[in-house]
Amino acid sequence: MTTLRIKMMNEKMAQEALNWRYEKPYDFYNNETTDEAMAEMLDGTYYGIINKDNTLVGFFCTGRSAQVPAGHEFGVYEDDYVDLGLGMNPELTGKGNGYDFSSFIVDHIRKVFTDTPIRLSVATFNERAIHLYEKLGFVKKDEFSAASSDFITMVKK
Repeated sequence: MTTLRIKMMNEKMAQEALNWRYEKPYDFYNNETTDEAMAEMLDGTYYGIINKDNTLVGFFCTGRSAQVPAGHEFGVYEDDYVDLGLGMNPELTGKGNGYDFSSFIVDHIRKVFTDTPIRLSVATFNERAIHLYEKLGFVKKDEFSAASSDFITMVKK
């Protein structure tokens, strides 16, 4: 990927990201543009990732926004980690962009949260993402189920 930059999520970026459509089985990650979804993306925990052409290539969020609510029932979020969620423009997925995109975000999180390990939650069917996160040094930690899917948490110390 070309030079990437981080910008605080704004309404235009949020609208664009909420309208991304992924192909099956990744359509699990499709969102709807609701007032609630917009409010979450604009709550200060979401950031857009843009390239040199100011095109939105993806986003990430930290904290509770990056957690799967059902995980709380299983106690998977009790440890002291920075929770990280991310999404890439579906036009860029499956084309070898994931490593550069994700490592850019992980490097940023490392600079901001210097001594805190990072945790991701990922649907177990998403083997492509799991493989990528393993390449980035994440290891599987916990498993839990939600109504929509089974999930694992992965951590990087």
